[in-house]
Amino acid sequence: MNSSLPWPTAAEVLPLASVRPVLDRLASLVNTHEQDAAAIPGLAVTEEEVAADPPPALEQITDELGGVKVCGLTMLTLQIEDRTDVGPYTLLGEATSFYPLYETPDAAVVLALDPDGTPGAVYGIGEDLALQLAAPDLGAYLERFAAALEATLTALAERGPAAEDSEDARTDAAEQLMDQHLFAELLGMTEIDAATEVPLQDPASSGLSDLPAGTLAVADLRDATVGARVDLMEVDVPGDPLETHVAWSAHGRVIALLGG
Repeated sequence: MNSSLPWPTAAEVLPLASVRPVLDRLASLVNTHEQDAAAIPGLAVTEEEVAADPPPALEQITDELGGVKVCGLTMLTLQIEDRTDVGPYTLLGEATSFYPLYETPDAAVVLALDPDGTPGAVYGIGEDLALQLAAPDLGAYLERFAAALEATLTALAERGPAAEDSEDARTDAAEQLMDQHLFAELLGMTEIDAATEVPLQDPASSGLSDLPAGTLAVADLRDATVGARVDLMEVDVPGDPLETHVAWSAHGRVIALLGG
């Protein structure tokens, strides 16, 4: 597959062995609940032409798995075809600095990529454009996703066979269950605990070095727990906050807010 994005090439490829157990778990869930779930084939095994352009560091993983659908809805994708800088991506940087794993018109879950292309933390982005730490790395996010998928598919099975449900009702139920078990918490759809807020700091007083040129504010999540949240709009910066954008470092755990 030809790459259309100028991906950095310095990052090491994530070894398939590091996520093999969770990929096997996802495959087992899909096979067990084939009426409600389906795996999107990886790039190495699909018979269709795929326009997706994933980061080189994900090559081994994306060759094997393209994502997961539940009742026809894509709940996990490693094959995003169309990249955009609007909606939930408004304050993110270049397309090579993140990779979407789930998206709606107003929200997304993204994998942060360091400047050299190294995959790091996973963040949820809600309608308010705040970033919420979903997992420290892709493997941990896949584990969290698998747990939510199992809970959702179990609940759908308890609801009864798909043949006894209308297609729309089954799809709505699947969406609500995945929100309940995963996405509502990640995307700011539940009440936010003030204790999880990580403030944006002045770069000069942050104690951080090697920040990108033009850094207006910075948030340090290196010691933060899953659920920590950074409100990118709640910071006093010159000009229009919507013209700022994010740059990641330290495996996606340091968030620099740069001027437009």
